[in-house]
Amino acid sequence: MPSAVLQNDEREVDAVHISPTKTAQHSEVARLAMCNRVTSMAATPPLENITNNVTLPRSAHYSEGLLAPPPSTTALGRALQNLNMHSPVSQNGSSPSVNTPDASNPSTAPGSPRLRPVRQNSGTATPRIRPPATTLNIPGMTRSRVSPDGKIAQRDVGAKLVVVMVGLPARGKSYITKKIQRYLSWQQHECRIFNVGSRRRTAAGTGPQSPPQSPPRSPKATRTLRTGSLAGMIDAPTQAAHILLNGVYPMEDDPNELAKLPSADTMEQSAQFFDPKNEKASQIREQVALSTLDELLDFLLNQGGSVGILDATNSTIERRQILFKAIKEREPKLGILFIESVCEDEKLLEANMHLKLKGPDYKDKDPESSLADFRKRVAAYESAYVPLGKYEEDNNMQYIKMIDVGRKVIHYRLQGFLTGGIASYLSTFNLSPRQIWITRHGQSQDNLAGKIGGDSDLTEAGHNYATVLYNFVSNKRAEWEIDQKQRALTEAALPMQAGDQTPPYPDILGELEEKNFCVWTSMLQRSIQTAECFQDDDNYDVKNWEMLKELDAGAFEGMTYEDIEKKFPEQYAKRRADKLSYIYPGVGGEGYLQVISRLRDMVREIERIKDHVLIIGHRSVCRVLMAYFMDLTRDDIADLDVPIGMLFAIEPKPYGIEFHAYKYNQDEYTFDELPGYKPQKAVGHTN
Repeated sequence: MPSAVLQNDEREVDAVHISPTKTAQHSEVARLAMCNRVTSMAATPPLENITNNVTLPRSAHYSEGLLAPPPSTTALGRALQNLNMHSPVSQNGSSPSVNTPDASNPSTAPGSPRLRPVRQNSGTATPRIRPPATTLNIPGMTRSRVSPDGKIAQRDVGAKLVVVMVGLPARGKSYITKKIQRYLSWQQHECRIFNVGSRRRTAAGTGPQSPPQSPPRSPKATRTLRTGSLAGMIDAPTQAAHILLNGVYPMEDDPNELAKLPSADTMEQSAQFFDPKNEKASQIREQVALSTLDELLDFLLNQGGSVGILDATNSTIERRQILFKAIKEREPKLGILFIESVCEDEKLLEANMHLKLKGPDYKDKDPESSLADFRKRVAAYESAYVPLGKYEEDNNMQYIKMIDVGRKVIHYRLQGFLTGGIASYLSTFNLSPRQIWITRHGQSQDNLAGKIGGDSDLTEAGHNYATVLYNFVSNKRAEWEIDQKQRALTEAALPMQAGDQTPPYPDILGELEEKNFCVWTSMLQRSIQTAECFQDDDNYDVKNWEMLKELDAGAFEGMTYEDIEKKFPEQYAKRRADKLSYIYPGVGGEGYLQVISRLRDMVREIERIKDHVLIIGHRSVCRVLMAYFMDLTRDDIADLDVPIGMLFAIEPKPYGIEFHAYKYNQDEYTFDELPGYKPQKAVGHTN
């Protein structure tokens, strides 16, 4: 029985004062009427009358005894039962025992029924009546008995989320899913993409085979298996859309489920296969979608996952009904968020279609015939397509609709921390071409002495680095502007051809004017001084950010790693064992998880702005930002090699990012590009 009802019942019963001298005057009818009034207030509405997104039938699990209803006899219920069982007046004329105050506890209202407090959670021996609270969980920033690391606990199913993508082909759904997955994984939430198209191609025998199915793994086991994923993971220039999703495959196919599907020779993947009138193909697509959804739910309910993203068209109300029902039947408390991507910009849509020709469905096929077939596929989907809207709103389903990848965003009934975070993140999207530069400050006095933390000035070598950095970035800025203008003019003059290696970039056609260039530093002197040349140039907008400061070493500020190892061997060993979760002791001490949390708004701002930006940060800050843009695993963040003198350039693209790395050449006073550069782990105890 809900606690709110219990509290109301207690107040009602407490308000009924029965005087010992007048108890005999209460008739049987009056007493029953009083009881009926209380019990009617405590009555719970039938399950079918409770709205939870949509009206759902009672789950079969209740009839099977798998989900036991809350205990019917509570403290209030027992009191009412006792009240009904007693006769109006006892033989000796005294009031019923339920109204007799305890001799050891004098009462100012001796005729009032005595009710013991209702225990909401009496320990592990008694089932908890109400579900646990589903407040926000932030790794490194929240901690509880069930979640000491701040992650969503396995029991807190109500805080977990199923994201169901919606939209026609070539509308940017996969681009959005990869961005969401990268953002949530970077914040240390276990998130994975489950792509229905990949499973469909595997089932049809037309796509690459997925890795062998492994038994469910715990989050700890998953982390162990992924250790060392940094080396050799990323090629330059990098296309983030092609990187393994956080070091693991986005989905794993179950051979047993695939065996149930029709043979490959019945699953021709042409446009006819996607025709809604093709009943056999529709049945196959539905089976594949539900099988993929089962894997997603296994990930959330059995493998420690927090967010599962179902990447598919799901373009009809019927399909969305089937998915919603399947999720609620498996676990009613799971959150469900629909995200639809709509493309109204014809140039952007045409560019997306050309990108599809390099995808797995049309790889190594004739571009002209492939484009024609893909247009037929889109037309087949459009014939039955129903966008998110009235049906979802009538059934209280939360959704987000994105138009032209962030030009317009519509929210409906969003609830929950994860859902709100996703909505805020999606509202920052833009496809404007720009450069994002990341580097550490120049050498400081404390760097030279091997000390951590502090706020020392730059050395002479550090000031030289600042000058070379300004000259190099200024030259690259000018080169980039010329290249973009030339590219825009060329693409505007030439018609698009099927299979073009470089698709049109609609945003740049209207952006031929020179962009602004922001330079962001921390509020520490070594970072501010590295930007001194930019500060003197009106063509740059310099700003100092508190959130960009170096990780605070707390009581160890100003010490060397050798000093820490010698004086505090336990702390030194603890940090070496788990640098990501380690927090420096003392006032203000931080760890990498705290840095990730304070840079969350910084990342959203970088995604939002359309201008160039140079971030002059510190080792921990650069590691965390690089981990976001390069989609590195949690095991790689705290060990990424970001030495002084490295300069990284990132250019967002419709398909991901383009990445370049440069190394400071102090002899030639310039930067040398490192072709084929791959992020690597730092070595030694000073990393």
